[in-house]
Amino acid sequence: MKTFAGIEEKYADYKKAAVLLQSIPYDGTSTWGKGADNGFNAFIEASENMELYDIETDSEVYKKGVHILPAILESASPKAVFEQVYANTKYVLGSNKFLTFFGGEHSISIGIIKAIYEKYPDITIVQLDAHADLRKSYLGSPYNHACALHDANQHANLIQVGIRSMDVSEKKYLNIEKCFFAQDIAGSKGWMTEAIALMSDKIYITIDLDVFDPSIMPATGTPEPGGLDWYTVTSFLKEIFKAKNVLGFDLVELAPLKDNKAPDFLTAKLYYKMLSYKFKYSEK
Repeated sequence: MKTFAGIEEKYADYKKAAVLLQSIPYDGTSTWGKGADNGFNAFIEASENMELYDIETDSEVYKKGVHILPAILESASPKAVFEQVYANTKYVLGSNKFLTFFGGEHSISIGIIKAIYEKYPDITIVQLDAHADLRKSYLGSPYNHACALHDANQHANLIQVGIRSMDVSEKKYLNIEKCFFAQDIAGSKGWMTEAIALMSDKIYITIDLDVFDPSIMPATGTPEPGGLDWYTVTSFLKEIFKAKNVLGFDLVELAPLKDNKAPDFLTAKLYYKMLSYKFKYSEK
């Protein structure tokens, strides 16, 4: 049985681990590039090759423990996946552990976020993404990846960051005051303070990896030009973890490339960096 980053079993034990890692390798509604169902395995393989001391936080966060839960393998229909993920998330919310999820495509976030906003009505959802994902329905289903944040937008405080592509039908759902377009934040830092000021204390973060520029993250279904760089994303995340109580996060849309493992490694480093921030700043 593989562990995250190849850590010793004593750090992967459920009872002792502070972090739960849930794989949901579903890729049923993506409409162009496929392969996100292979993302978790590539992520785990890359994580095994990381150095586990984080320079920035002067920490080895793996010692807090990361337990990998059995994967959710439901794939009968988008609705069936939603229902299974929703029920599972309601269950693990009772664990009192830090919850992390790994897709699959972005539709896996719909059930997660619904369970979380029902338990925490004052939650802020922070979406880092190239796409608005606000369609009410797409290709006959409200559980499509193009609808990933529609329900969250109706029931929670949604902050969108890095957006640079959307359909005209989504304009009526977009809250322009809480959307930070990639073209407007390039080369600036003031937007980070503005975005954090719009957030409540409790936070859930959903990251579609296509928020990054395809020059460093080409391994996604729809790699949009003009994306964010590594330090912009991690600096923003750091400020959130410093200022707020992050209850969990998900990473989605890693579609591995056969001859380029750099995106897999970026994803593993991003996951580990977020854990490093969480436990550095939650224990001040």
